[in-house]
Amino acid sequence: MEIGISTFLETTPDPATGRIMSHAERLRNAVEEMVLADQVGLDVYGIGEHHRPDYAGTAPAVVLAAGAAVTKRIRLTSAVTVLSSDDPVRVYQAFSTLDGISNGRAEIMAGRGSFIESFPLFGYSLDDYNELFEEKLELLLAIRESEKVNWRGGHRPAIENLGVYPRSVQNPLPVWIASGGNTESAVRAGLLGLPIAFAIIGGMPEQFAPLVDLYKRAAASAGHDPSKLQIATHSHGFIGDDNDRTAELFYAPTAAQMNVIGRERGWGGEYTRATYDAARSLRGALYVGDPETVAEKIVLLRKNLGVTRFFLHVNVGTMPHKEVLHAIELLGTKVAPLVRQALSK
Repeated sequence: MEIGISTFLETTPDPATGRIMSHAERLRNAVEEMVLADQVGLDVYGIGEHHRPDYAGTAPAVVLAAGAAVTKRIRLTSAVTVLSSDDPVRVYQAFSTLDGISNGRAEIMAGRGSFIESFPLFGYSLDDYNELFEEKLELLLAIRESEKVNWRGGHRPAIENLGVYPRSVQNPLPVWIASGGNTESAVRAGLLGLPIAFAIIGGMPEQFAPLVDLYKRAAASAGHDPSKLQIATHSHGFIGDDNDRTAELFYAPTAAQMNVIGRERGWGGEYTRATYDAARSLRGALYVGDPETVAEKIVLLRKNLGVTRFFLHVNVGTMPHKEVLHAIELLGTKVAPLVRQALSK
């Protein structure tokens, strides 16, 4: 089972001081995080694409390339690339370039985008939300399949026998489908035989079991071996030496950002300490606490969903950089060994 980190490169206000970290500082911190994650034996580091002031990750491939030059083993992925509002040619070129710099450690995690700021920014209509993703995924997979591409669609000029370069070191360049729990996404990924990543940020992770089953059944119906497919989850959380202190540290930034997003999306109600504490329970969606607590929850996740990769999304709102580095260190040196020991039994 692979274990790693995901981030949106948060630059949210500090709930205590109101200080807002600059985008430049957060980007430099990300490179430091990748180096440490590589050193402590984590398997993957992912950066999500967003186009808003409270996140610095507008160009994940560029940031990951900076990390690629100073790491040796860790895999580097988007988490996610908003493929619907991007050009698949440029997406492939960016990540095949990253693959070359890292010598075969790049991945693309493609999604439709739960945040929609990129659509008006790049001139796309939300009326075409689903159609754009289907068409652009088709083109991205065609590009990774063949050096010379012949393709025609409805939202992008046709490509007639043109080459796309550089070619990736990995053949094929890994492409994952990212989903927040949409049945259509699970079926699509299964039919295409692509690995899938589920974002589980609320409720109980075990509730995703029917989606995992749907994904596997779709894969089998298309002739793919479900036992060979990879399933990842992306979950909010934080790790410290002490359960109570870690819970206190992570609560305020998390509640502040969840309430911002909740108001934007009309979720209704406030994100409260009771909500937070319920999510920290064994069957909840928050992975917050000491290494033993977090490891126990990851093992339960593996039992319930059969995941092959776990992303801990460290941090929801801006956290002190030294605490983030400590959480990454604990994930690699304490949590991952505990999980692997439990699974080996």
